[in-house]
Amino acid sequence: MLAFSRVSAGFDGVPVLHDISFEVPEGETVALFGHNGAGKTTLLRCAVGDVSDITGHVSYRQEAIAPGAVFRNTRRGIGFVPQGHNVFRDLTVRQNLTIAGLHQGDAQVEDIYRQFPILHERSGQPAGSLSGGQQQILALGMALMTRPSILLLDEPSTGLAPIIVRDVMNSLARINKETGTTVVIVEQNVPATLAIASRALVLKAGRLVFDGSARALERKESLWALF
Repeated sequence: MLAFSRVSAGFDGVPVLHDISFEVPEGETVALFGHNGAGKTTLLRCAVGDVSDITGHVSYRQEAIAPGAVFRNTRRGIGFVPQGHNVFRDLTVRQNLTIAGLHQGDAQVEDIYRQFPILHERSGQPAGSLSGGQQQILALGMALMTRPSILLLDEPSTGLAPIIVRDVMNSLARINKETGTTVVIVEQNVPATLAIASRALVLKAGRLVFDGSARALERKESLWALF
């Protein structure tokens, strides 16, 4: 579904990723780990075409991801949830969902409400009045409004209480199981993420140093120092 082939990328002439190759099959849940500055966010941005200084090849469903064409790339079924609470703070929860899914209609909003009852409860509130965890769930709901085939998430648990982290991870596992949506998740919370992932990738200084099952990574204690 998503494939990187010998991808190197950077910004303003500063290299960040070096010769990255891997594939994510349809329906898989992949965790991406690494220390701060390892290149995790850059990798996700390459997957949606948000990095112009890039060599190698990124493809989605065997079609090239065009650098500088984020909107066109995401319209092909890629949902991207950047780090932070990326919501329209002055608009209501429902307005946020509606804007995110302009081509989907009310039925999709109601489906998001079924998946995340807290968003239904807060439907008429300004997004900025929600807690950090609720805003993160709203950002996830907004990404799902586009009915993505693959969901890319950049540290969705940042700043969240443990119980909210559990809810977010459980939601991702449920989405993957019930809809078959492929999930690629960048995280610092290694135990919580390994609990829902089938596969793990580890970056070190922009290079891929581990690509294997999540269970194998749990047993490979020598790698834990990398993140």
